Amino acid sequence: MAQVVKIHGEGGVRLEAYERPATGPRDIVVKLKVAGICGSDLMYIRIGGIPPGHVTAIGHEAAGIVMEVGDEVEGISVGMRVVVNPMETPSNIGSGGPEGAFTQELLVRDAKLGASVLPIPDDIPYEVAALCEPLAVAMHGVNRANVKAGDKVVVFGCGPIGLGMLLWLVDRGVTDVVALDLAEERLERARALGVRAAFDPTKVNLREELAKLHGEVPSYNRLGVGTDAFIDAAGKPNILSDVVAMAKYHSRMVITAAHMKPLQFPVGRMLTSEMTITTAVGYPTEMPEVMAAMPRLKSKIASLISHRLAFQDILDGLKIAGTPSSAKVVLEFD
Repeated sequence: MAQVVKIHGEGGVRLEAYERPATGPRDIVVKLKVAGICGSDLMYIRIGGIPPGHVTAIGHEAAGIVMEVGDEVEGISVGMRVVVNPMETPSNIGSGGPEGAFTQELLVRDAKLGASVLPIPDDIPYEVAALCEPLAVAMHGVNRANVKAGDKVVVFGCGPIGLGMLLWLVDRGVTDVVALDLAEERLERARALGVRAAFDPTKVNLREELAKLHGEVPSYNRLGVGTDAFIDAAGKPNILSDVVAMAKYHSRMVITAAHMKPLQFPVGRMLTSEMTITTAVGYPTEMPEVMAAMPRLKSKIASLISHRLAFQDILDGLKIAGTPSSAKVVLEFD
């Protein structure tokens, strides 16, 4: 019998026996090879499920091989190597629906090739393919920032999503990127991706450092730092107010981190800068583009993985994923 990871109350998570539902005529079953642990999995555990108090199967970063195909499914065959796009599945895999990807056998309902299921190129290992989903989240955040070559960019947070954003920024020719994090291990990974600077913002005067790196420009009745776009992939409560206080005229900010409490920030300073603040969630269109880029970026993508564990050690993996020094933690299946 297969197993699945489920949340049972705040902080409660179990690996338990799982009887997979029968495969419907429009469904497929994917035998998992690698699954990634996401920060949202940890958040769901902290709050006790989606919604809170609901027993929830988790996991949504999945790569594997098709083992069963319903009679009405088109274009998908047994033996095909695939990743699953949970945003395109009707059952909301790993985010409150009946299925989660932390299982040996994942039922994908109403499977559609090119939408909920994407084929993996032959030269891409499963562990790289499993990062398609978080890299799509990262790409969507960069897209929402409307960043172009020549822009000066600051990314707060060098966890898996922040590192993915750095990868896409550098890949698109944005070379003046500053990466910020509290953990030196994550900053080293950021430097390896080719950013201009990477440092702990709590050890310096951030505004002064950004003024040195990006210059200063007049912004109404004050000087703002020359940064064009700020991306919050960290979720610390001070980031928004700090950015608004130093932002230049017509700069941009994208929030991708999950802020669980209300934030306060100086609206008056935002008014005088006419800056744009927006958010980014998920990946409405990005997964196919990420998959297409994997053959030329696979070594850089693999470098984002900090820990590899057997699926049976997932409870340890969840703890590791919550430590500041970890990057992407992946689970390997037999």
